[in-house]
Amino acid sequence: MITGEIKNKIDKIWLDIYAGGITQPLTVIEQLTYLMFIRSLDEKEMENESLELLGEEGITKIFPQTDEGQSMRWSKFKDKDSREIYDIVSSKVFPYIKAMNNNEESAFSRYMEDAMFLIPTPQVLQKIITGLDELYEHDIQGLDMQGDLYEYMLGKLATAGQNGQFRTPKHIRDLMVRLLEPTPDDKICDPACGTAGFLISSAEFIRKKYENKMTTEQWEKFNGELFSGFDTDRTMLRLSAMNLMLHSISNPNINYADSVSKSNNIEDEYSIILANPPFTGTVDEEGINDNLKSVCNTKKTELLFLALFIRMLKIGGRCACIVPDGVLFGATKAHKALRKEIVDNQQLQAVISMPSGVFKPYAGVSTAILVFTKTNAGGTDKVFFYDMKSDGFSLDDKRTNLGNNGDIKDIIERFHNLEKEVDRKKIDQSFLVNKAEIEENDYDLSINRYKEIEYEKVEYDAPEEIMTRLDELALDISSKMEELRELMDNE
Repeated sequence: MITGEIKNKIDKIWLDIYAGGITQPLTVIEQLTYLMFIRSLDEKEMENESLELLGEEGITKIFPQTDEGQSMRWSKFKDKDSREIYDIVSSKVFPYIKAMNNNEESAFSRYMEDAMFLIPTPQVLQKIITGLDELYEHDIQGLDMQGDLYEYMLGKLATAGQNGQFRTPKHIRDLMVRLLEPTPDDKICDPACGTAGFLISSAEFIRKKYENKMTTEQWEKFNGELFSGFDTDRTMLRLSAMNLMLHSISNPNINYADSVSKSNNIEDEYSIILANPPFTGTVDEEGINDNLKSVCNTKKTELLFLALFIRMLKIGGRCACIVPDGVLFGATKAHKALRKEIVDNQQLQAVISMPSGVFKPYAGVSTAILVFTKTNAGGTDKVFFYDMKSDGFSLDDKRTNLGNNGDIKDIIERFHNLEKEVDRKKIDQSFLVNKAEIEENDYDLSINRYKEIEYEKVEYDAPEEIMTRLDELALDISSKMEELRELMDNE
């Protein structure tokens, strides 16, 4: 758990970089990422040296066994003069880790080719190194703390991307993961991975639930092929690979790809998809994969990604994804065709409506979580609808922690015990809706289409009685006014 003291230290590092002239949050995180990676390489080398001392053979060293090679290690340069540190990092270490691009053992190294070292001065670099070292030496212990540190930094990305991208809050990601409950034998993908938040939440869930039960083979899979992510932003790919590395996933399948384009032909590959795809914007119609257009002929990314999720899932594969409310009730042919596909040809299980403030300060759009299973043979029976009122945080731009988890615990409990929902009424916060009723409503999936409002009958007094009371009040006020006048005259 990141404490207030640790946050203050991170904020201090952030301000040092900001004062040095780097004001773009994404650039700040990227530069910090490089330095954290450089430090992690030295830690890994120390582990290798310890294994060698214990007699283990075949250890591959990270740094060259020369004076110059050893001078590039964090522990060797961190206490030197600021100008010497700057020269070592900018002219030796940074080019070295970029050259590691030829060694594809790490997803992070694969995206270093176009990376740039932008720390402006020796003084700023020294402050960052001192600040990070203090954090790691005194405050950060273990993978969970490293992950929390990185999560806090990612939380400073306060502006939305050009393609409708914005970061999904961790507690919402964790909710979606707990709805699907992935296992070590799954194959998990986020086709619009951003900073890999959904993959991280999945990894945390699996490690917590299965850590003492996993086989060597499952651990090997956990370290790599269990997790896949795609994005069109190489900066995001660098950040996501680093994020995964900090959670002990050193070789995930993180790749540059336009997921909805003709270049992506992945089909029937994954057992779980977790995603918050881009909501806004359109794509080049000529570049859209034809089998996506066959499901819904559109250029809207939010619809194309839903069609993509269906295609990429195996039969029996499950998806939990965030969609803007417009997907639930949009009246275009493409909107209706997509909803019909999910309801008729797949198995729609849940529609969880979220309040519009969930994504503030990035965006105020109203959204919902869809949960469905790919069957290609139907199976939708009763759909679970839930009207989330609170996610445990205030719904304004400040997003203050309210000290509870809002409706999240209740959502998870009810989703995994749907037999208890059978007798719930549509005036309740959650209820089941038959497939037939959804068909009758033109496949509208908005909760307001089915939610019933209970009106209380209010009995009012007769007008004559109300007028009588008003007359009495007027006389009483007049009497009090006379008393006040008398008191003023006596003074």
